[in-house]
This record gives sequence, C-alpha cells and structure tokens, in this order.
Amino acid sequence: MKTTKSHPVAIIGAGPVGLAAAAHLSIRNQPFLLFEVGNTVASNILTWKHIRVFSPWRYNIDNAARQLLEQTNWQAPNEEGLPTGEELYQQYFKPFAELPFIKPNILLNSKVISIGRKNMDKMKTWGREELPYVVQVLHNSEVNQYEVKAVIDASGTWNSPNPIGSGGNYAVGELENKRKIFYGIPDILHQHEARYKNKSVLVVGSGHSSINAILELDKLKAKYPATEIHWVLRKKNVRDVYGGQEADALEARGALGIKIEQLVNEDRVNVYIPFQIQQINSKDNKLTIVGFQHDEKFALPQIDEIISNTGSRPDFSFLREVRLSIDSSLESVTEIAELIDPNIHSCGTVRPHGEKELQHPDKDFYIVGSKSYGRAPTFLMATGYEQVRSIAAVIDGDMVAARNVELDLPETGVCSVDAGGSACCGVESKSRATSTTSCCL
Repeated sequence: MKTTKSHPVAIIGAGPVGLAAAAHLSIRNQPFLLFEVGNTVASNILTWKHIRVFSPWRYNIDNAARQLLEQTNWQAPNEEGLPTGEELYQQYFKPFAELPFIKPNILLNSKVISIGRKNMDKMKTWGREELPYVVQVLHNSEVNQYEVKAVIDASGTWNSPNPIGSGGNYAVGELENKRKIFYGIPDILHQHEARYKNKSVLVVGSGHSSINAILELDKLKAKYPATEIHWVLRKKNVRDVYGGQEADALEARGALGIKIEQLVNEDRVNVYIPFQIQQINSKDNKLTIVGFQHDEKFALPQIDEIISNTGSRPDFSFLREVRLSIDSSLESVTEIAELIDPNIHSCGTVRPHGEKELQHPDKDFYIVGSKSYGRAPTFLMATGYEQVRSIAAVIDGDMVAARNVELDLPETGVCSVDAGGSACCGVESKSRATSTTSCCL
C-alpha cells in the first residue's frame, strides 16, 4: 500500500514544539495524530511548573497556534510578562489542546515503541519511499498500529537525563542509589520540602537549573537552619557560571548570577570545583561521593540527597528501523551539527534552519525540537517553532514557504529561568563579550 494524502502525519510528543507542529498542520488542513506518553499535554513542563521563565510571552507562543486561538474567546496574556511553567500550561498549551479540531487528534497515555516502513525492515531499499510508516503505540497495556505518511519526532530529551558520573557514564553506585537522586528540578519550597529540609543536599551541575536549586535550598535553610548545601561543578572556575549579571539583556536571568555569586562569597554554599564524580557509596542511609578534585582523589561524605542538573540526551531506541542521519558526537541531526555545536555557538548565534537541514535518509521523517539538537544545550523553543513551520510547509507541498526563514529572537536569545539541563545554553550579550551559561526556551 502506498502513502496517500489521506494518511495522517504522526507527531510524537505534545510539548511546545509538538503542539506547534499540530497548529501548522491544522492551518494547512493536513491530517495528523499527536501521541503523548503523559496524561496531559506539556506533561514535562508541568514537572517544573513552579519555575518562571526568562523570556516574555511574545516569544513563547507559536504564531500558528496564536492564530488558531485568536479565532476563539481566548485571552492572550500580556506579551511582556514572564510566565511560570504552570502559566504556560494553563494559558497557552491547555487551551490550544482543547480546541475542537485539535483535541480529537491527541492521544494521551500513548507511548510510541517502534516506527518503521510498512512490511519493510531497515535494510531494504527498493520502493521504500512509497510505503507509509507504521507507528506502534502502547496505550493502556495494548499495542495499536497506525499508518502515517510522515513522522515528526518532537519527543524531546527531558526523560533521558545524563548520569552524574564524569565522562558521560553512570558513576559506580549511581543506579543503586537512584532513590536519593532527583534528576530535574524539584519543587524544593513546596512539594518536596520534606525531602530536603534539615538535610545535607548535593547539587550537581553548572547551569541555571543547579543555580535555581541552590537559591531555593538557601531559602529552605532560612526556615530549617540544619539544611546544608553542597555544589559540585566540573568547571575550573565558579565565576564561569555567574553570567552577564547586570549586563545581561534579560534582567531575570542576570539576577540569578548576581544572587548565586553572593551566596558563594558569603560561604552559604560549599563549592567543590573542579570535581569529577566517579563513585557513590551508601552506608547507614548516608551517601559518600567519591571522585577527583584537582586530579587528586576526594570524598564528600554524609550526603542525604542529590539533585542532578547535568543535562540530558536523546532516546533513539524506538527508531531502530528508521534510516537516520545522526552526528556521532552531538547525537544531533547531522546537517545541523555544525550550526549548533556548543564548542562554537551559543543559542544566540545558531542560524535558523528548517526542513532542508532536518532531512534524514528515510524521506518524510523528521526529528525536531530539543531532540534534534541531541546533547547540544543550545536549543531555543522559538527555533523549534520555526523547524515545524518549515516541515509542515513541505508536507503541504509549499516549498517556497519551507525555504523562507521566519524567526524573530531577542539579541541574546530566548531563555528561561530554569528549563532544565537539556535546554541550557551559552548566550553572548552584546554589552559583555563573555559567554554566559543560560537555559533556553
């Protein structure tokens, strides 16, 4: 059976970029199915719903989604306001997902477990492009199959956090002690207060996720003085994480650098730098973190809890039967690797790109959003919106629109107070030449 215009497009992941893909396809009258593993859209964002982002509303709403919402009684938020994750969900993602022509096409609690060409494995070539993709989805303990004409993988990297160990590997004992490790952004002052109060807490990472965790732990310490804060960084100089501060074009982001420097200078946080973690030992319900500091073996004992903010990586396990083009070092889409390499670029210097750069050897298959960047921490949510706009245009046969660049960003990029390690990036402020570590939406 050949693909037809009536076949839908499969979108994997109902996060910001997946929902934007649905918006652009809807405007172009292209049928789609949106598979989301969570029980609601934007389920990953709700894990950091207590965090306020750096970027104002005008950069957080996809243009096509806005166009569809404005046809209803939706009240647009103040364009200059800085929303929390909860506000992004309540005022944007949820209303969009409930639109009558969007909602029936969203399948929640649906985990994609395999994708491939119909009746053809990865090795076979002849006639491959004419066949539809078959998407296998696990829903309520039952596996269903869907034939689609194209696939847009916007599943992100949030659920694949990097290990704590140095060199990109799990530290010895890390898996055995995962119950004491929080990978992500805990709600320290509310939901998770009992977990951290009066405890000795180690934060691992150098991005704004870790800075935000330390600042909240300091507030917790004011209420529960027995709380101890430890911070492990692989960087050689803690000043490298302070950022642009007063010179930062985004005031809320610069304020974090000012606050964390103050905490460090006042010895309210114990800093271990550079520290390469090798092993985590457990005895009497306490952890000892073993590694190397300045190339000498070092042990940090009596740790109760660990917060890991070391970034994340893509999951390709369900794409084994798709012919992919993935960069061997960044694990990004090959054609954009040079554009996004964090050794060269910050999120403010990544050139906009679209369908042309995101193609894979298997036609009509695309990886978008943070997953398209692999391990590179330079992704911007607005950049993802541009990716899917271009792809939707190609699927609709509009090559002119697909090749046009339609991206408007602030000169320092669009960054969040704390969008998690997978979204962290370096942004260069024109008023300060040094690169600043930041988290991007």
